[in-house]
Amino acid sequence: MSGSTNAFEMAQAQFDHVADQLGLDEQVREILRWPAREFIIRIPVRMDDGKIKVFQGFRVQHNDARGPNKGGIRFHPAETVDTVRALAMWMTWKCAVADIPLGGGKGGIIVDPATLSNGEKERLVRAYIRILVRNVGPRQDVPAPDVGTTAQMMGWMMDEYSRLVGQYTPGAITGKPLGGGGSQGRTEATGYGVIYCVREAMKHLGIDPKTTTAAVQGFGNVAQYASIGFIEQLGGKVICVSCWDRNDKTAYTFTKAEGIDPRFLKGITDQYGTIDKEKAKAAGYAIEDGGAWISKKVDVLIPAALEGQINGDTVKLINSAVKIIAEGANGPTTPEADVVINQRGIFLIPDFLCNSGGVTCSYFESVQNDQNFYWTKDEVLVKLDHTMTQAFDSVLGMSLDKKVVMRDAAYMVAIAKVVKAMELRGWI
Repeated sequence: MSGSTNAFEMAQAQFDHVADQLGLDEQVREILRWPAREFIIRIPVRMDDGKIKVFQGFRVQHNDARGPNKGGIRFHPAETVDTVRALAMWMTWKCAVADIPLGGGKGGIIVDPATLSNGEKERLVRAYIRILVRNVGPRQDVPAPDVGTTAQMMGWMMDEYSRLVGQYTPGAITGKPLGGGGSQGRTEATGYGVIYCVREAMKHLGIDPKTTTAAVQGFGNVAQYASIGFIEQLGGKVICVSCWDRNDKTAYTFTKAEGIDPRFLKGITDQYGTIDKEKAKAAGYAIEDGGAWISKKVDVLIPAALEGQINGDTVKLINSAVKIIAEGANGPTTPEADVVINQRGIFLIPDFLCNSGGVTCSYFESVQNDQNFYWTKDEVLVKLDHTMTQAFDSVLGMSLDKKVVMRDAAYMVAIAKVVKAMELRGWI
């Protein structure tokens, strides 16, 4: 989180705003404003030096009216229970807006994964599952990778769960490696999903994608494939990406006016999203301050890093040329920044629609695990494109019908689906 922005207060404020517009019953609000269950755990792990270190972890289950909870697990040194609460809540809306039969969950451990060896990571994630084994699983709550975690770590978690329950249960965790129960297309899914939404937004706005430029914040998995998709699928140009350099604890923006090569940059990026500055310089990239991405003269901004990056201060830096903001990250825009963006008439594709490609593909992975039959990458991406396009169309339709901005429309679509499921189950 940046500054003093509290992610959960932000998530609740966004919900309250739309609940007011919908005239939602006070009792229903009380159920949806808070997670149904929260686990705050202490995880002892034997480190490589033989000493025991205790880590703090979280798992939050927001609402499972539409199906098992679903959501990633993050390794981050600044992780907090409020951040995890917010992300779990957003996952509920994300699954509903994509119309997949899952609820919202999220997990986290307070740790910088770069400080752990592979053996320590494995022992940590296995211990996390051992503590939570009665509260997660394919019909309860399905973890997945997120910031600081990898497909291999998901493979270890799935193996630990399977050992503990005494049967091979690949659907207990998604985002697993290919060959270990993972799905084709999962790596690209979130970033490509962002681009499917951008493509549909450009159709709506009458913009030719081949003439457009974009600036991307971040260079983890989502930003990498959003950049690749913007160039290879839309025919546009990405002029910069940014990243957090773990070596000197500073953010940088890597810029090339004639257009970056995301596949080259991906090749010189470590597993934590840190780009090799010397190799980038040698390839002709200008290296600027980490915040430079937001003020670029481009058609599309894609914040694909952490929460609260477009806030009351930074929103003033957005160039007048920007027509679309596509939220690849979760919660990158604060409510006060939203006001300014709406006043300026920038078309914003809200996070839980824009980045729902990852959870959609995770759902596809669970389906493949259940039937023990796996699809080709083309099959996965065609299904993903279809699901994302339908979700975008439903939100755009609500936006035009109710004359509200896309974020409010996405909440209206999602909340209506969750409330309907609660009614049908006799909860309210």
